[in-house]
Amino acid sequence: MMATAATCAFFPAANPPPDSGAKSSGNLGGSLPGSIDTRGLNVKKPSFGSLQAKANAQAPPKVNGTKVGVMDGFKNDDEVISSHHPRTFINQLPDWSMLLAAITTIFLAAEKQWMMLDWKPKRPDMLADPFGLGKIVQDGFVFRQNFSIRSYEIGADRTASIETMMNHLQETALNHVKSAGLMHGGFGSTPEMSKRNLIWVVTKMQVVVDRYPTWGDVVQVDTWVAASGKNGMRRDWLLRDSNTGDILMRASSQWVMMNKETRRLSKIPDEARAEIEGYFVDSPPVIDEDSRKLPKLDETTADYTRTGLTPRWSDLDVNQHVNNVKYIGWILESAPMQILEGCELAAMTLEYRRECRRDSVLQSLTSVLDKGVGDFTDFGNVECQHVLRLENGGEVVKGRTEWRPKLVNGIGTLGGFDFA
Repeated sequence: MMATAATCAFFPAANPPPDSGAKSSGNLGGSLPGSIDTRGLNVKKPSFGSLQAKANAQAPPKVNGTKVGVMDGFKNDDEVISSHHPRTFINQLPDWSMLLAAITTIFLAAEKQWMMLDWKPKRPDMLADPFGLGKIVQDGFVFRQNFSIRSYEIGADRTASIETMMNHLQETALNHVKSAGLMHGGFGSTPEMSKRNLIWVVTKMQVVVDRYPTWGDVVQVDTWVAASGKNGMRRDWLLRDSNTGDILMRASSQWVMMNKETRRLSKIPDEARAEIEGYFVDSPPVIDEDSRKLPKLDETTADYTRTGLTPRWSDLDVNQHVNNVKYIGWILESAPMQILEGCELAAMTLEYRRECRRDSVLQSLTSVLDKGVGDFTDFGNVECQHVLRLENGGEVVKGRTEWRPKLVNGIGTLGGFDFA
């Protein structure tokens, strides 16, 4: 029975042709079988007895000699019934094709989401964390973040600039504070610091670069904090090649608190100390402190001078003073071109004396202490001293840099320079 119904649903039987021997006058509804009504139910055929219709009653009337047809919307019962398939249980079910299409769309969308979640890098040096958000490791004391070296972060020698790597240090430091839930209202300020208008300022930075990454490399940056005296904090960084694990750069810095309104240094309040001391690591700095005193430098003792340096609006940070990374670029403005082209920065020590504001005008002074670069058998280093100062003579940053000859396939590029 079900098979018959299904067959009728997909291959409905055609209406039987009219009897050739029938007269022009017949029973109304004669095109339907006597025992089946329009819903497919078995019913008795009613008797209409004397109800007859003449053939000429179905003929369309004429108006002024023209035949007038019956409107399509007013068809007789025979025409209406013959224009539709018989209604059965099967063809009254929902449209399975639409349901199947909906299920397929949902399945494909779910599969795409699963592939995104199950994404794995095609190369071992690609980011395990594709969004570079960083994470807390080593029992909550170390913050780790990966960075991919972009094409706009490399210099003329196709390696990352020192400013790029210093920006990575600053970014991880701020993200460390943020991930620990201590950032509130300021540039790395904790809630208790914000209540007292206190901010962190760097007083000293030491950097040692073993190798510079190139375009496409992924560097892994680890950072942590430790106590430094009664009113200071030390922050260290370690940069590695995420593919090989080789150390690329080490950095250590000293920080103190300053009142944002008075611009004066401040002691660490006990409430603020309680917020941060739980994150301090009891470990020595990654770089031995360079305690050598930086000599004074002025126009008479400097070998190279660059004047008229002014901050741009983009050089300011949210605390309305020049970002400390910008000072490095200004210091190198007065370095001799022979060193910049033939050597790479190997180590740097900076002492920050005062902040630089938006309307400041600065001078960059450089003195080359060791004028011998070395040769192919003795790779000697060049040491320079630097001062970045205001035009009125106030020192902003004092520094010392060490340079080594650039290498091509393990061989020094240049033998010696004349800095006279």
